[in-house]
Amino acid sequence: MDLSSIIGITIGILAVFGALALESGSISAVIQPGAAIIVIGGTLGAGMVNFSIPTLKNALIDLKNVFFENTPDFISTIDQICDFATIARQEGALVIQRLVYDLDNEYLRKTIELSLDTNNHQLLEEIFNSELELEEEKGLITSIFYETLGGYAPTFGIIGAVLGLIQVMRNLESPSELGHGISTAFVATLYGVGSANLFFLPIAGKLRYRLRETLLYKKLIMQGVLAIHKNENPVLIREKLMKSLYSLEKLPYNNFKNQAVEE
Repeated sequence: MDLSSIIGITIGILAVFGALALESGSISAVIQPGAAIIVIGGTLGAGMVNFSIPTLKNALIDLKNVFFENTPDFISTIDQICDFATIARQEGALVIQRLVYDLDNEYLRKTIELSLDTNNHQLLEEIFNSELELEEEKGLITSIFYETLGGYAPTFGIIGAVLGLIQVMRNLESPSELGHGISTAFVATLYGVGSANLFFLPIAGKLRYRLRETLLYKKLIMQGVLAIHKNENPVLIREKLMKSLYSLEKLPYNNFKNQAVEE
């Protein structure tokens, strides 16, 4: 469970309703089904036009990554890589081939198996880098989906506000109807801006963070397997992976792609 996401959204919601309560306002005043339909329905509709159905399904599936934390164990994986490096230097690759099937780490198992199938180090490195690039592109689509919804939501909030004002103008001669129209106009704007900045854009940011973490983890595995393939010293492999881990963790996300394909 990712407490930061849950607590963050909770604080945001409580801040809005808490401020309303402090100003002696009625919470029921901001509960407008019509405004919600305009903003949420319009935003999702525009998103479906902009993206494909499979992208929408993947976005809903990946939503769990915002609220459930699955941080990879970097140090344990580095230990495993160094163990395999030691075995490779002392007993040879054939022993690794027998041991690799017992690995629970699917990506580590896959990369080691691939490294055992070729003697071409440059080709192996190109394959690993290509896989990282493809996974990054695939992962970015989901975060872009939520970013796009975050752009549409305030616009549909404005549309809801305009519709509310139209209702006001049509009922100028009926003062009892004016309040409802004005309320819908302002609440629609609140829903649009609020959903964008409290849900859609933060969700996109958290998914980008998760993607960066996954790519960093797989890059470390890639570096370790390539070092084993070159029959490097396990002590040097550990030193290189630890230095890579602590240096890359300090980089912003936008710099990660270049680091992933350079080495």
